[in-house]
Amino acid sequence: QVQLVESGVGLVQAGGSLRLSCSASGTIFSINHMGWFRHAPGKQRVLVASIASCGSTNYADSVKGRFTISKDNAKNTVHMQMNSLKPEETAVYYCNLDCMVLFTKRNFWGQGTQVTVSS
Repeated sequence: QVQLVESGVGLVQAGGSLRLSCSASGTIFSINHMGWFRHAPGKQRVLVASIASCGSTNYADSVKGRFTISKDNAKNTVHMQMNSLKPEETAVYYCNLDCMVLFTKRNFWGQGTQVTVSS
């Protein structure tokens, strides 16, 4: 079984910063990529940022230059530093893991963590 533990629930004023972390544990053979999605009220869940096993990163256009995703391979952990946050970025943020489990490609979601940006 694979588990994702998210941390970094936050309330911050517009222009402030938050850091989210997600740690994966369990029967993971290898990680393909990890990332963060967000789901705002009335909107679809969308990709915010992801990082592949090789270290390549992918960001939503709206967060480029403000968010930075990084990983700690030894701990199967991904961090996302979010700067200059905007009220419209208030959402539930979900960690996503794409990995190999017993030679099968699997995808897992965290339980979600609330980020609220006040104006």
